[in-house]
Amino acid sequence: MKPWLAACHVRGLDVRPGSFAGLMDSYERNYMQLRRLVPAMPPAATSWVSSAAGALDVHMTVRERFRFTSELDLTYRFIDGGQRCWDEPGLRVRIYHDARQAEVMVARLRHWPVFELETELVEQQLRLRSHVNRFLARWLGYCLYQGHGSWRPAAVQNS
Repeated sequence: MKPWLAACHVRGLDVRPGSFAGLMDSYERNYMQLRRLVPAMPPAATSWVSSAAGALDVHMTVRERFRFTSELDLTYRFIDGGQRCWDEPGLRVRIYHDARQAEVMVARLRHWPVFELETELVEQQLRLRSHVNRFLARWLGYCLYQGHGSWRPAAVQNS
């Protein structure tokens, strides 16, 4: 075992998906990937777009930005013939800068019930949190793989 890994290894620690340790591991991985995708956190109440060749644009709205926490929405935006617009996935992520963790607070995923952290039953929270945070980790990895991470201000949409 590598020395740096041995220092992190705790005998009997259960980091499987669905376990509490696995969930904390997801939060840390999400934070690291978000920092790669968004190296400098923009100010609150701003919207941004990242484009990559041959990929859908990633849209980000910074809802809150404080010293220790930030909250943002991440999504793709789809437009149907220029008329109807919808976001998929609809992810609200809270970032804990001091703890270096990021967790999904709200998730609107196709073929999955809406997840809102504050409304979930306690006995279901661990399983649902694990699911939506693993989804975020995979999606962030995919966005990075596609070359996302260069952000520009989003155009203001007229309603």
